[in-house]
Formats: sequence, structure tokens, C-alpha cells
Amino acid sequence: MTAREDSPASVAALTLLAQLRAQGLRDVVVSPGSRSQALALAAAQLADEGLLRLSVRMDERVAGFLALGLAVGTERPVAVVTTSGTAVANLHPAVLEARHAGVPLLLLTADRPQEARGIGGNQTTVQPGLFAPAVLAEWDVPAPTAQDDPSVLRGLAAEAYAVAERGPGPVQLNLAYREPLSSAGLATPRLEAVAVPAPPTDPDYVRLAPEEGTVVIAGADAGPRAEQLAHELAAPLLAEISSGARFGPNLVGAYRELLADAGFGGRVRRAVVLGHPTLSREVPALLARDDLDVIVERGRAGEDYRPSAHAIVVDEVRVLQASPEPWMRSWPGRWTRASRALLDRPIAAPDLTAARSLDKEVRSRFAREELAIARRPVDRRGLVESIWAATWPHDRLVLAASRLIRVADGAVPGKKLVVHANRGLAGIDGTIATAVGIATAQQADAGPGVTRVLVGDLALLHDAGALLLPPGEPRPRIQVIVGDDRGGTIFDGLEVAASAPSDAFDRVLRTPHEVDLAALAAAYGWKHVRIAHQRDLDSALTDTAGPLLIEVPLPR
Repeated sequence: MTAREDSPASVAALTLLAQLRAQGLRDVVVSPGSRSQALALAAAQLADEGLLRLSVRMDERVAGFLALGLAVGTERPVAVVTTSGTAVANLHPAVLEARHAGVPLLLLTADRPQEARGIGGNQTTVQPGLFAPAVLAEWDVPAPTAQDDPSVLRGLAAEAYAVAERGPGPVQLNLAYREPLSSAGLATPRLEAVAVPAPPTDPDYVRLAPEEGTVVIAGADAGPRAEQLAHELAAPLLAEISSGARFGPNLVGAYRELLADAGFGGRVRRAVVLGHPTLSREVPALLARDDLDVIVERGRAGEDYRPSAHAIVVDEVRVLQASPEPWMRSWPGRWTRASRALLDRPIAAPDLTAARSLDKEVRSRFAREELAIARRPVDRRGLVESIWAATWPHDRLVLAASRLIRVADGAVPGKKLVVHANRGLAGIDGTIATAVGIATAQQADAGPGVTRVLVGDLALLHDAGALLLPPGEPRPRIQVIVGDDRGGTIFDGLEVAASAPSDAFDRVLRTPHEVDLAALAAAYGWKHVRIAHQRDLDSALTDTAGPLLIEVPLPR
């Protein structure tokens, strides 16, 4: 290549990313690598020009979940760039979560040209089809040449973006490049968005009238739509904490206990389901009943969720207006009253009038009681209740797949919050990276508030690499609250805990550890605080300045 010649790889990479930007792309996450250098440098150029927001992560698994969190936070496709070989495979956990949760990702995976495949080349494997069937679509794009018509690549970029956005879900562009892999000094092309006609659709729907015996079940990512339907159907709202629908007058927080009660669960005759319920055994058992009508309103990934063979899956549930009848208050009212009775627990608090008593002994007793409350240890329910109380609608709350999400699901009252959990496959991996992506998206749009992520200690350690925040990138306003019980105590609630030898159970299931979380936080440059009492937790949750790791020791 002479001094005046441009690398076809660089020309193609810049054309592709610029066209994706024209279609609506705002964020790109890059992991370093040789084969992908043209894509990485093109992303850096567009970021320097203010056209893209660039995040860099050395670990591709972290990069994948960071992109997923950014896509959740911005509600638009996010691109993630990797080099070839195992780098591509490291995206797989995030790709699976994105597919099952309906999160739009653009996987830009660099590869060898056709002539260098299948000959045992370094960092070379079969990348086309690697993510099938987890991707909505994939293209194996040949290595570019100087004679290529750029409009072809622009059209491909537009189509890939449209598929990811409309899915929504992940798509892969497997991009072959041959040497020379990059060149400098290219001008950013000025491109306009390419219109991609939407495929013809004929949405199906079902009309429902309010009917006694109906419940609305809100699983992960159901959103406020579930609360609206519960109101229109005069139905109890059984909303998981990760649904985004845990609010409203029809909310039944203690749904698990009531479904197990024949006087409540036994009277259910119809269930309308939104989102993907994953946090209880009682809901799947209900939806499997042969005597139950089950209607699923297809959501972002609704086509993948069918709780029983007799369930009906539709694009939309339309409610027929009905004249008010007495049961429309009594049916949901019985559920909500019973739920409040189960969830409400008296909070021990000193008599504030005693603080003003003229009796010295009464005032002294008040002071002792107040001190005892401040010094009480934090248990799991107290932890989730404190985080729920400290979080407001302008904040974001992310919950890991741990014991604590189930404690929260059974304890916290209604509150209209933005809550996310990776419940597409309900895996433990990627929680911190996802939360950092959500926090980054919130700040990039000048949004107020803080992102709180509640994890168990194993979920933290599984994604410890996500604590690495590169210099030069914005520091997210994020609190990682770790319920640390020194292992996976979620397994204590399984049948195996009663039958397995205790030593084997601890070693291969609970997997205890001796990690110094303060040292871990310091290694990655995070502020750390260890909670001793309830008073300390309430104080720590008000520190929203920057990355903070809050360690909360919990009993097994």
C-alpha cells in the first residue's frame, strides 16, 4: 500500500459505523484486538467528533453485558466490537440474555477473510452461526476491496439496525478484513439514514371483558402496561419486583402466599400474563392448571414465552368496557387487603413523646431504645426494605439473580420505580456490567439520580472484572450493595440441602470464599464502606457521588 492508498478495511469500517450512526446508533462498546482494529479506530474517530459515545472494556464478556445495559437504559440498539476467535465466544452469555429478554444489540465481530479460514490460523474459528439460534439475523460479510460499491454496505448497516430495533434483539455482522488492517486520515462520510421498509404485519389481539376470577401477572419487564390492564380488568395485580409494574391500587405484593391459599389461588379462573415471570414456584404452578384460561400479551421477547400448552399468545389484550358491578371492588379488594396484612410488619420505634418527658428516667429509656434501633444488625429483609425506601423514580434499581431478589419480591410494598434484572435467562453473570451500562446511559442523557445494584457476594465475584472503569470515561453514579453471606446461600432453600453431605454441599454448591471485598474495591478504585448496623446502611445509601461498594455482612 502506497502512502496515498487507504486500507479497504478502514474505509469499510468507517462507512459501516457512520451509516449505523445515521440510522440511530448512539453507543458503541469496543474490546481491543488486532483483527478488529479498523472498527475500533473508526469508533474512536466518530466519538472524537461527538457522533458516538464510546466505551472500552478489555474483557469481551464485560463488554457484552455493558452493551446490554446501555441498550436497556437507552431503549435503542448498541453496538459491541470484538476481534476474532475466543473474543467472539465471550459475548455469548450477553447474547443469550439479549435474545430472551428482547434487548437490541449489534454484534460487530471481526474475522479472517475466506482464504484464511479452515487452515488452522491463529485466533480463527467458525464464527458464522456461532450464536445461532440466539440472534435474530446474521450476515457473514466478505473482506472489503477497493472496488466495492459503498452503497451495498450502507444498505446492510441499515437493515441490520432495523432488525435489531424491531426485534428487538441481537443481530450479528461477522466482518472479514484482510491486511492492511487499518490506515489513518480518512474523512468521516456524510450519510443520511436509509429507509428500511417494515415487514407487513397483521397483529393479533383478543378482546376481554372484566370477569371475576381474573388475575394479571406481571413478570420481568412487563412495565406499567400490566398495572393499566389490572385496573381495566378489575383484577388483582401479581407483580414481580423486576416487572416495573409493582404499584397501583390493585397490587398484590404477597402474591406467592395467596396463590398457595385455596381461598385465593383456588378461585382464579383466568390469568393475563405480561413479561416473563421467574421468581416463584406458585405462578408456574397456577399457569399449568388445565382449568385456567391463560392469555399472554407478547412483549419484547414474548414470542419465546408460553407458560403452558393451552396458553394463548397475542400481540395485544383489548379490554371491553363493562358497567361497574359489586364484584369489581370485592374481588381485587380481598387480595389487596390480605396482601397488606401479610406484608405489614410492625417497626419497633421509641415513643417520640418520651423524648420531651419531664421524667429523667423516661428520657433516658427513650435514648437507650433509639440507640438500640440504630445499632440493630441488618438482616436480608431490612436490607431490601432500606434500598427500596432509598430509591426514587429518578433512580435506577438493578437486582442480581440471587437470594436477595426473592426476599425483596416477598417483602417490599408498591412503588413506581424503574427496576431491571437480567431475567431473560436469570443468570448470575454480567450483573455489574449491566448496571454500569444502565448508569452510564442515565448520565449520558443528563438524567438525575443514582443507579443502585443489589447483588449477592457470588454475583459480585462472578462479574468482578466489570468494576474496572477505564480512565477518561465518565465515572458512573452507582452503588453496588453486596449482601455478603460468604457463599451461595440461595441453595440452602433447595431440597438438595437436606439430602447432600454437608461438606460436599458446601464445596460444590454453596462455594464459600474468603475474599476481602474492601481490598477488591480498592484494587479497582471504588470507594468502599462496610456496614455494621442499620444506621450505617441508611447513611451509606445517601452517598451518591460516584462508584461505591457497600458491603453488608449477612448471616447464613
